[in-house]
Amino acid sequence: MSDSTTLLILGASGDLTERLLLPGLGSLIAGGEQTDLDLLDGLTVIGSGRSEKSTEEWRGTVKTAFESTGAKGDLASRTIDAAEYVVADPTKQDDWRGLLQKVQGDLIVYFALPPSVVATVANVLADLDLPEHTELALEKPFGNDAEDAVHLNEQLAKVVSEQQIHRVDHFLGHRVVLATLALRFNNRLFEPVWNAESVERVEITYDEELGLEGRAGYYDTAGALRDMLQSHLLQVLSVVATEPPASIAEIDLRDATAAALRATALWSGDPVFPNTTAPSRRARYTAGEVAGRHFPDYASEEGVDADRGTETLAQIALEVRTARWAGVPFILRSGKAIGQPAASIVLTLRPVNHRPDGQTGDGQAERIVLGFKPPRVSLSLTAEGGSMPFELEPGTVDGDLPKSAVTEYGEVLRGVLGDDPTLSVRGDVAVQCWRIVQPVLDSWSKNEVPLEEYAAGTKGPASWT
Repeated sequence: MSDSTTLLILGASGDLTERLLLPGLGSLIAGGEQTDLDLLDGLTVIGSGRSEKSTEEWRGTVKTAFESTGAKGDLASRTIDAAEYVVADPTKQDDWRGLLQKVQGDLIVYFALPPSVVATVANVLADLDLPEHTELALEKPFGNDAEDAVHLNEQLAKVVSEQQIHRVDHFLGHRVVLATLALRFNNRLFEPVWNAESVERVEITYDEELGLEGRAGYYDTAGALRDMLQSHLLQVLSVVATEPPASIAEIDLRDATAAALRATALWSGDPVFPNTTAPSRRARYTAGEVAGRHFPDYASEEGVDADRGTETLAQIALEVRTARWAGVPFILRSGKAIGQPAASIVLTLRPVNHRPDGQTGDGQAERIVLGFKPPRVSLSLTAEGGSMPFELEPGTVDGDLPKSAVTEYGEVLRGVLGDDPTLSVRGDVAVQCWRIVQPVLDSWSKNEVPLEEYAAGTKGPASWT
């Protein structure tokens, strides 16, 4: 790799760039290690899009994003001053001449573009004379189904090798996901019980108070299943369910998590959801109040096609067909406009084999809980308490996980800039994730699973509890 690198952001005028990508870069400057600062030294950030924007306006955008994360000093100033903006259509080969003339040293092409455009741009890139060291970074969803994901992989492989492709899922950079690896493999308390012998069920939940927030153009064609479960939460599942890798190096860790997903399928055991035998449920919100905000019916939101039947809350039950997890349901759930939303990984433990006679009270299920917001670990235990000897009461031991000044997108960018794909999604894994959810998509398209309703600000449909 050369001493200079160009980060070319396609679709730079979009919300993702301003809200997540540039602040992530700023967080590396503000809170990264010296190795991070070395990676950023000599970096030129070029924004590009079809929208008209001057280089001065682009530099202002970069500066604002950096200031939001506390990035300052010489490195921040140099990065801002070196930033440029180029108006171009990335699907047109002629426009790439102007873009490539701006490139200094190694090239990272970051696709902050709709998925439908990525394969087209990749096809154009395959016929261009790119720098010797070129990397591609792209956002989910990686295709629209398994067949489409295979096609996208083939198009990308015409440009660079798999090792130089970063399929970005920022949940892999989340503090809780990284902490799960540490807790599992480095703590005597957790390691022996992380299996079907001790764990009764696993629930991975990411509910939000937010609604559409102006994203109807994307969300109404995706829905909760594609937007969250097929991508983010399956990646979390892969970390929770993986066998211990030989190392946390790129090949060992990604091989182990990929093997966990290859063993994952739709739940085939006894029903796990109330009032239904189906292994999936879906619903969408109606009008209501969430944290003091009024939400209209999802179906009447601007940009929504009510006839499309898009769900805003999805829940599926999966199984991981390995000796470690046989018989344990993995429940994935995510929804929008949820009151008092949960965002956590919960392992519910099985009861002890024997409880001595004479103990009274509430011996509730014990749980290991890893919270996303804020990053926390909590143990729900059965403890002695109350006014009588030997009376059982539930108790909780919890604490915050170590905080990082680097955002989830900063973690992802650390890997992209450092030519390390450990925290990115491998091509075969992208295909596996579509395979896992395809039976659910098929059953929903046939209306075999009803589209239920819940008022914004509630936990979901009353029938789900």
